[in-house]
Amino acid sequence: MGSNYKKAKEDWVSDLTGSTVLHVNLISLVALSSITLYSALKSRMPPSWTIQFPTAWIILVLPLLLSMTLFANSPGFLSLLLLIPTGILLFIPRQSLGTPLPQPGPMSPTTRQSNNRSTPTSQIQPLPSVTVYRAHMLLMTILAILAVDFPVFPRSLAKCESFGVSLMDLGVGSFVFSQGLVSAIPLLKDPEYLSAPAVPKILSTTRKTLPIILIGLVRVLLVKGTEYPEHESEYGTHWNFFITLALLPILQVILHPVIIRIPLALLGVLVALAQQLTLSALGMQDFVLKAPRAGLISANKEGIISLSGYLAVHLLGLSIGTIILPPSPKYFRRSLKIQGRQRRNSNASDKRITLAEPRENDRTAIELCSYTAVWWTLLGLLTFFGIGGDGVSRRMVNAPYIFWVAAFNTSFILGYLLVDMCFFPSRSVYSQKSKLKVPVDIAIDHPSRQQQMQSPPPLLEALNKNSLVLFLVANVATGLINLTIPTMYTSDFWAMLILSAYAFGVCGVAWTVRGRRVIRL
Repeated sequence: MGSNYKKAKEDWVSDLTGSTVLHVNLISLVALSSITLYSALKSRMPPSWTIQFPTAWIILVLPLLLSMTLFANSPGFLSLLLLIPTGILLFIPRQSLGTPLPQPGPMSPTTRQSNNRSTPTSQIQPLPSVTVYRAHMLLMTILAILAVDFPVFPRSLAKCESFGVSLMDLGVGSFVFSQGLVSAIPLLKDPEYLSAPAVPKILSTTRKTLPIILIGLVRVLLVKGTEYPEHESEYGTHWNFFITLALLPILQVILHPVIIRIPLALLGVLVALAQQLTLSALGMQDFVLKAPRAGLISANKEGIISLSGYLAVHLLGLSIGTIILPPSPKYFRRSLKIQGRQRRNSNASDKRITLAEPRENDRTAIELCSYTAVWWTLLGLLTFFGIGGDGVSRRMVNAPYIFWVAAFNTSFILGYLLVDMCFFPSRSVYSQKSKLKVPVDIAIDHPSRQQQMQSPPPLLEALNKNSLVLFLVANVATGLINLTIPTMYTSDFWAMLILSAYAFGVCGVAWTVRGRRVIRL
């Protein structure tokens, strides 16, 4: 790769100021519109019909690619194009799923016994809306890391230099938020894990993250060895996103004694405010923006300083995970209270709660709505009072960036949950005092149809199952394409052709290995 082209490529992604929060939200809303269309189609298909891989790719993946390229300046119109056939499908009666059967109360002994027979007490029931959310987040990231190298991808959506909001700035934060969300699983399965000895947990977590650390180190060597265009102000000279991802679970384990005593959401807010105080009052913002890269620390100042900010994002994602993953949004808090009483009084005999309880999606939706309002309000207040310097900064991961990521992701998780509750009421159980006027449950006569209706889109499930492998495949493919083609000089026609083939290929890999998990961490 010629040095002139390398310099031109680096200049092309430098000094960008981004777009607006509304614009990024509208682009991302296309993902919600696409799953709404898919859900409307699936809920009205005869039992003998299935949506094949090419059709699923057209409905679920192609719109996301179009939203950040050809329709980037009119994403609302693209969502409308998806919602028009959705509206038409709503006039078609929902396919009969069987005869509604009398159901015992959601918390009755009969229901609990039935659930306990089918689901172990330590098994978290799969939640399709979370699978869809994580798959769409991964897809947007995978598509953007290559699309940004072509002119068809607007510069306003590429990563900002120091301050500003953009689609790619949101992508890295969403990845961390999602990582935090799923890291709630071991805490939900065994709340006593929080009070277990710290050293064994840290060693175990470090061993699990070693592959990611290794990937980060290999990436450094490959980038330096091939003179691949890189933007140092993203994370630093040697630091990269893989190193950040590997360190966050270890930091979370160190905070376990604090998590026992402080609500997760509050802890995330406190870490976010501490990050902002460090930037504003202790001069770390000036250090990041102005200090020369004279030593190892200053050479990687962005990665080091942003780490605590990403920890706040991780903790806020973890707090949402403890709300949406268990059957009740209060499950984790109740578990900690019971555990605390038992620590104080060894004779305490609190009733043990299990993950086999019926899922209360209505209460979960209400709680998610409350958190969504809180995060957007905090972002608005920080912006109004000018806290955070010149606004949102992914480079330093300041408080406005942290709450923007939390608000965006919580909003879309809520959106996916509401779509699922609307189109597939048989997948949800509602509390007896539900404010949502929907059926408590619908029995499904055919086991094969039941399995089909209770699963998320198979393509998105395949993407979610091997997300790390696919992210690596996408990074390798992106590097090879950039080393082969002068992407920044490619016409829109050829760019869309290459991007479509790339997206189809990555999804094809996911589809091929969908029956197994390639890497277990």
